[in-house]
Amino acid sequence: MDQTKVIDLAKLVGSGQCYLHHELDRIEGLIPSPAPSNHAPHLAELDNGDLLCVWFGGSDEGAGDIKIYLSRLDADSARWSEPVRLSDDFSRAEQNPALFRTPDGELWLTHTSMETRGCTLEEWQEKLRKKEASGPYAMQHTSVVVRRISRDNGRTWEPAHIWIDKPGSFCRHPVTVTQNGNWLFPVWRSTLDETRQFGHDKSSVYVSKDRGATWTEVEIPGSQGRVHPSIVETDSGKLVAFFRSRNADRIYRSESPDGGESWTVPERTDLPNNNASIHAAKLKSGAIAIVFNQCHANDDPNVVVWPYERYPVTVALSDDDGVTWPYMRIVEPGDQYAGEQNKKFNRRYEYPSILQTKDGMIHIAYAYGNRTHIKYVSFSEDWIRGTEKIKWPWDNFPMQ
Repeated sequence: MDQTKVIDLAKLVGSGQCYLHHELDRIEGLIPSPAPSNHAPHLAELDNGDLLCVWFGGSDEGAGDIKIYLSRLDADSARWSEPVRLSDDFSRAEQNPALFRTPDGELWLTHTSMETRGCTLEEWQEKLRKKEASGPYAMQHTSVVVRRISRDNGRTWEPAHIWIDKPGSFCRHPVTVTQNGNWLFPVWRSTLDETRQFGHDKSSVYVSKDRGATWTEVEIPGSQGRVHPSIVETDSGKLVAFFRSRNADRIYRSESPDGGESWTVPERTDLPNNNASIHAAKLKSGAIAIVFNQCHANDDPNVVVWPYERYPVTVALSDDDGVTWPYMRIVEPGDQYAGEQNKKFNRRYEYPSILQTKDGMIHIAYAYGNRTHIKYVSFSEDWIRGTEKIKWPWDNFPMQ
């Protein structure tokens, strides 16, 4: 990769090429995709240093052509590969993929799979206008969780099978392995509630004490409207989960002192949430990093709100297990239109995933520009804290 030249991002749209952004001292790239709409990426690192990114793509969320895609960034490459489609049941919408590398070397792909309306989004909206139908286009109340397993680092995959068959089961994040040996898989349960707009959704954690052979569901108390639980383990062995809020008010936080077998009622943090997905990760330094949209639309924790705004993408650091967040950095400012008249021109930058690799670098992927692409960004923890030394392009030239 040529680190002496800054390349215009617009010239790289869809190429998969990564490049060094000198002004921000980070690496960026847009991952190619054949789909018009691309959403909910997740990143994983393999033992050989390769990075994998999975997401769902198609015409519209909830449609039968919504499928799971995978792209690879080889450890010795600066270009993401052409994506491979990993799901093929066109009678169902398949969404929210995540990758989990087991201690035995298997690679698990988990994702949701739900029934469809059997028509396009535009056709469904026309039925609603004519009062010939009711309810949301995406049939989340029919969702189950599907799993596929690869034994060769994602090159080939075994047939897909239904893993969690309880209707309404939705996932977003992968399995977490704790210090005490428990495996945890966070989910939430979606119900058909046309008046509350998914406000009745509640979160659970599936716990396995036998390395994934059997699972027990543990409901998180008081989690109505608190979804997408993202679990991290602290140095002391305590578990902390962070939640998206259907109320578009704040990110919520819950603790487990016993390896995920019980949880406290989620409580508000100071971090804003816009009823969009978040992701947290434990860093090698001991800090917790979380990536989210730094905006909210409501202060009432009992009112369901679905704001359009999903920007900027911000990463924050906590040194006290997610209680306070003194370090923040904007990763993606968005289009930066200001004022009520111009706000409508801001596109969405949403559903980020965060990963720290063995070399200490932090990697983020998110849906870019109203889901036209998946964007990839990499930087150091020092960049978030503001302690990095920025290497300007002219640093190697002598002063005259």
